[in-house]
Amino acid sequence: MTSTTPEADLKARHRAMWASGNYPLMVDTFLLPLGPRLVEACEIEPGMRVLDVAAGSGNAALPAAQRGASVTASDLTPELLEAGRLRAEAEGLELDWVEADAERLPFEDGSFDVVMSAIGGMFAPNHQAVADELVRVTRPGGTIGLLSWTPEGMLGALFRTMGPFAAPPPPGAQPPPLWGSEEHLRGLTGDRVDWRSLERDVLEITAFEHPHDYATHFKSFYGPTIAVQANARKDGREAEFEEALDRFTEEWNRGTPDRARFEKEYLLAVGTRV
Repeated sequence: MTSTTPEADLKARHRAMWASGNYPLMVDTFLLPLGPRLVEACEIEPGMRVLDVAAGSGNAALPAAQRGASVTASDLTPELLEAGRLRAEAEGLELDWVEADAERLPFEDGSFDVVMSAIGGMFAPNHQAVADELVRVTRPGGTIGLLSWTPEGMLGALFRTMGPFAAPPPPGAQPPPLWGSEEHLRGLTGDRVDWRSLERDVLEITAFEHPHDYATHFKSFYGPTIAVQANARKDGREAEFEEALDRFTEEWNRGTPDRARFEKEYLLAVGTRV
């Protein structure tokens, strides 16, 4: 008979959540611009040692490799790494793909010139542990680059909408969109990182014809939404959850009822490891 720790159970649930649905398809549908945006902001050049934390299927790692950097892509979920590996092969790119927890990275201190994460590490429950690891594996004078959804933006509002239908979070877990708060980010890193650029911008999303198509897409392909819907179903509140999600998409639609347009705010943070 085998037993696991609560932390191991939590990580297993996180792996399963992100393996559900089809996150690589979501990247192709509307998230694709974010990876190159972060890579450009980090000023990645040939020969640099780069780590992409919570890399998923490589939306930032692949553009970094295209620039001639030596790239390691790490993620908790092997299914996403495999999707990234296939993309890299199709593009003729060589990267290291490493299954790793953002809260406990299996790399030596100061191993990388650039450590980055595009809407990835923000979803690990222990924010301080992730921040400590990002700092630890970056060499002094190296670059840390993060692209995170903001609490005030559309993703922050989505998580507030889903919250009442979700299972209770694990003890000590913090909301992912807090990473998009300048104050929260500075609190996590203290005087260890000199944030030379903290810029808010929006990702414009025009991939969906009707506002409710956004909700359908997330219920079909986005791990966190799939998990919350399953919990709502278990509690007999699935119809209520779907109505709340539809209202959310109507509220955030900046287009028309027949041609939806959304603006999803993010914080692009680039700093130097002191």
